[in-house]
Amino acid sequence: MEQKQVIEALTKLKDPSNKKNFVQAVDLIITFKDIDMKKTDNQITVFANLPHVPGRDFKICALVGPEMKEESKAADKVVLLDDFEKYKTNKKEMKKLSRDFDFFIAQANLMTNVAAAFGRILGPKGKMPNPKAGCVVLPKTNLKPIVERLKKVVKLVSRNTSMVQCSIGKENMDEKMLAENAVSVYNQVLHSLPQEKNNIRQVMLKLSMSKPVKVE
Repeated sequence: MEQKQVIEALTKLKDPSNKKNFVQAVDLIITFKDIDMKKTDNQITVFANLPHVPGRDFKICALVGPEMKEESKAADKVVLLDDFEKYKTNKKEMKKLSRDFDFFIAQANLMTNVAAAFGRILGPKGKMPNPKAGCVVLPKTNLKPIVERLKKVVKLVSRNTSMVQCSIGKENMDEKMLAENAVSVYNQVLHSLPQEKNNIRQVMLKLSMSKPVKVE
């Protein structure tokens, strides 16, 4: 898929009939063929790194020990080990934490503590610190570069459906930036498939409130 094809699809989405009184997200949809996504082994999870921040500020929470307090300052929120129990016993606060933050970073040697305290809420939401996303770190790791990278990461999960979908930005972003984000996600999903391009049925773009437009 080329940037030119994406820009052509974006132009079609700019039809006046799609105009709303708020700034809509631009979603990329990739559908699959010749692969049974109902089989767990075939399901894909991709943490796609984007060239450009996709229009909204992702919030990052660090779950760490006191020895990482300084290294974790770049995170939007830091929950220290001594406070894990407070969240474990307060379901309301735990749910609020899971809603307010997009990614959770954890100290590797505390993963057992993290799972015990936060797993029952973060697990079902798919927000447990994930090594694939670089969210499980060694003690004393400086989190600033990790936080900066996560601000430009989108998660795509197929589960048992033959498609993935994610936001690549907002409709008021520069077309070239949107196209670069779309191509980047496409290539990362492509390389996660067993037969790569032969497993892709079609690629579409849509606005929050529009019908999908095929990228051709």
